[in-house]
Amino acid sequence: MTRPRLNLARATACTALSALVISGLAVGAAAPANAATVDVIGVDFSKTDGAVKGGASGMLYGLSDDGVPTDPILAGASPKNVTQKAPHGAQHPNGDPLQVEDSFFDNGGQYLMTNIQDYYPDWAYNGGKRPSDFSTYLDIVRKVVKSVVDESDHPEKYVFTPFNEPDGGNWYGDWGAMKDTYLQDWKAVYQAIKEVYPDAKIAGNGDTRWQPDRTRDFLSYAKANGVLPDMFTWHELSRSSLQYFRQHLADYRKIESDLGIAARPVNITEYAMRRDMSVPGNLVQWLAMFEDEKVDAQTAYWTYAGNLNDNMAKNNSANGAWWLLKWYGDLSGQTVSVTPPALNAPDTLQGIGAVDTAKKQATVLFGGTNNATRLDLSGLDPAVFGSTVDVQVREAEWSGQEGEAQAPPVVVTKRVAVGGTIQIDVPSSNRLDAYQAVITPALPTAPVVDSTWSTSIEAENTALKDVTAYTQDPAADWTFSASGGRDVGSTNKATSSLTWTVDVPTTGTYRFGAIAGVNGSKIGPGSHALFVDGTKAATIDYEAGFDWSYRGRGETLVSLTQGSHQLSVRMSADGSTLLPGSDISLDRFDLTRIAGAETTTYPAVLSRTDAPLDYGKGAAVLSGDKSATFFASARETGYYDVAVRYSTTGAAGLGLRLNDRTVVGLGADKAGTWTSTARVHLAEGISELRLASAEGAAVQSITVTRAADGDAATVRVEGEDSSRIALHGTARLETPGAPTNVSGKQFGWLGGGADNYATLARPSGLGAGQYDLSVRYSNAEKNTGHAYNTDVITRFLEVTEDGGTTTRGAFRNNYSWNGFWTHTVPLDLSTASGSLRLGNTTGNAPNIDWLAISPLVTKTTNAADAVLTADATASTRKLAGKVYITVDVTNTSSVVTDVAIATAYGSKTFTGVQPGKKVSVSINTTKSSIPAGQATVTLSGTVNGGPTTQKIVAPYNAQN
Repeated sequence: MTRPRLNLARATACTALSALVISGLAVGAAAPANAATVDVIGVDFSKTDGAVKGGASGMLYGLSDDGVPTDPILAGASPKNVTQKAPHGAQHPNGDPLQVEDSFFDNGGQYLMTNIQDYYPDWAYNGGKRPSDFSTYLDIVRKVVKSVVDESDHPEKYVFTPFNEPDGGNWYGDWGAMKDTYLQDWKAVYQAIKEVYPDAKIAGNGDTRWQPDRTRDFLSYAKANGVLPDMFTWHELSRSSLQYFRQHLADYRKIESDLGIAARPVNITEYAMRRDMSVPGNLVQWLAMFEDEKVDAQTAYWTYAGNLNDNMAKNNSANGAWWLLKWYGDLSGQTVSVTPPALNAPDTLQGIGAVDTAKKQATVLFGGTNNATRLDLSGLDPAVFGSTVDVQVREAEWSGQEGEAQAPPVVVTKRVAVGGTIQIDVPSSNRLDAYQAVITPALPTAPVVDSTWSTSIEAENTALKDVTAYTQDPAADWTFSASGGRDVGSTNKATSSLTWTVDVPTTGTYRFGAIAGVNGSKIGPGSHALFVDGTKAATIDYEAGFDWSYRGRGETLVSLTQGSHQLSVRMSADGSTLLPGSDISLDRFDLTRIAGAETTTYPAVLSRTDAPLDYGKGAAVLSGDKSATFFASARETGYYDVAVRYSTTGAAGLGLRLNDRTVVGLGADKAGTWTSTARVHLAEGISELRLASAEGAAVQSITVTRAADGDAATVRVEGEDSSRIALHGTARLETPGAPTNVSGKQFGWLGGGADNYATLARPSGLGAGQYDLSVRYSNAEKNTGHAYNTDVITRFLEVTEDGGTTTRGAFRNNYSWNGFWTHTVPLDLSTASGSLRLGNTTGNAPNIDWLAISPLVTKTTNAADAVLTADATASTRKLAGKVYITVDVTNTSSVVTDVAIATAYGSKTFTGVQPGKKVSVSINTTKSSIPAGQATVTLSGTVNGGPTTQKIVAPYNAQN
């Protein structure tokens, strides 16, 4: 990067303020969406324009270390290309490609680019000046390439970038004076790379922006000297690139054509600004543009390495943008014609459309407007989709950078006949959000909208007292986004508060959430008090964050009675004492009804699968080596029941891989419809679930339900428990400074050598087997000497089983030594009782509050659907010249809820049928005679949380 970091420190109340202290609606706040305004985006699935490329989800320094980010997060986001530093380079303390290549390629990565100049420790490189003895740089080039050839398992998947932003502060900015030097240097570097690795792929020019004159000069020279790059690159960073990129690419292609150069693949190796990162409604505009033009692209590196450039949360969680990347990674087949309200218009409704005729699935990703949206869908082929389709629309809501987002809810459904233009109204109202519409043949049961009650309000639209509302310009490139373009800060007085009124539909438990920015490095974790009707009802705890404008999320539960309530977020619980770490910026509040254990169902027809899909069954039909992969979200670390709904034609095993670990004991012992359930331990955030069945199973869904009663299987040990933990060498107990969210004391100073460690006596009952090790930790180490970017450092914890092996867990920086996060790593134990040694022989380990060991699987069950039974008879009679068919059905099963009776001459459906109840229907055929025939009786019910059906036949005789 060449852009300097800005000082984002928030002004306090005593600082000269340019913002206004407001109460109610803010002066200059974004106007509410006009209910009469509807943005229309047209999608014609009959007009295809090439295979889905899927390469715009790349990233610069999105990966930092082995394990950061985690495999499930990486697999779900599915970046096809990344740029990392040179092997063993000193530009940043992490991001070495040799450390991250395994996880990248194992999780779907296609090629890895490396910036050779990032071997230098300083920015701009070498003090911003070309080495006077250029041979010293050629030596670095050879060393970098040789490291890849000798040490990488996949050198053929690397692309070498000799010069990064050479038009900026990196050696060749003055083209008039440096052009000839640069061209000669390019040739020398190109030849040096090929000398070491003749099959190497090389990328250039890598300019900070589109530079047509430099590009033409460079390509002319490169062609004439036989040193053309294999891939052409430049950067498109500002908001204006959403307006001009298509023209820039057209200009580039014309230069290629003019010079007689075969079209090169293009990678925009840095795109988008701080305002875009984490924001689904912004990122979808970039993705749509690059996918439309069939180029690869990588988000820029503005904050720190290892968090997909702000497009994931914490250690292992999704934010709203991650779900958009996941949807983009799900796309397959051909892209199709999409007509937005305006092309090349920043901050407007844009989208990507795709159709996969083999899967019989069509998809639209869209977003970016404050107005309501209408999808005009046309060109669906009835030969592919049938006569009727189901449309499901899900919403990826902006949740901030560190704000966890659970699985996106279904916000619109529609069952509609195929033909003409299908119009789908989507109640969009926030330009920061994005949506996924999926169209499939009609499913056995029509999808339904998520009925969970929820409401939200912008912080600046509450009644404000002794706080300040700030404008965060949504069009400003360097500004982290805020919902509504404003937030509320300077929450640093005991009298500070934000108050509003809500009306809740029922008495019960509600989850209160606040999107908030915590300046963790200066403050640490923080807290506010939630008052209901003037009385303190709960404490809102906030974990430490990057700064006041980098959003995380605080949550708490509150009990409310039906009706109207006044809610107030206050900085003091008693009106006089300021809560620790209260100086937190507040962006948006939400309140959601909780009814029972948190449950999410993931349909198999929407999984990532190579198996055929049977929409009549609503299933992915697994057999042989076919599999279906689901990315499930857990709000908190703990036990969950993972229930697989499927049917078989005979006995069949069901293979489940949880984050690449095997769960055994699932399957059917005979033909039928089954629900197989595993109670498993899930880490907070995203887990990858992969299903297979060699013998054959038609999988309908996976349902994940929080099973808090299962948490008793977890054994937790506090750091100060000397009966279980012994400290050695420099390791010692300490009390963190305030504010802190530690429970008692921490133990730290682990690692830095083999003698500094802790020993954990193995809790009884935890024999050999698969476990999760959850660690409450802090790590605020960073490299403070760099001119830009926050060079955070990952700390590793080595866990060595006495008589067993060593597991190494990665713990990314979490902003504050006083603030603690929980991170979970897999731990496989091979002995019955061997103690666990905790340390780090090659570096420092994180500070630890407590550790918890949880068996990965505690039980499995396999339940066949109860048989739906009924007695049914049919008869005919003739009366007054007409023939009647009479069908009598007596329900004999407690599972049956609905009965549908159908004949060739009419039908009838009964709902809420009780056991022992008789239902009947007489159908007047209006005919004088009928042939012998049969009535079909369909019994419907719910078993193990899923629907099931059975049919019986009742014949009747001819009647003349």
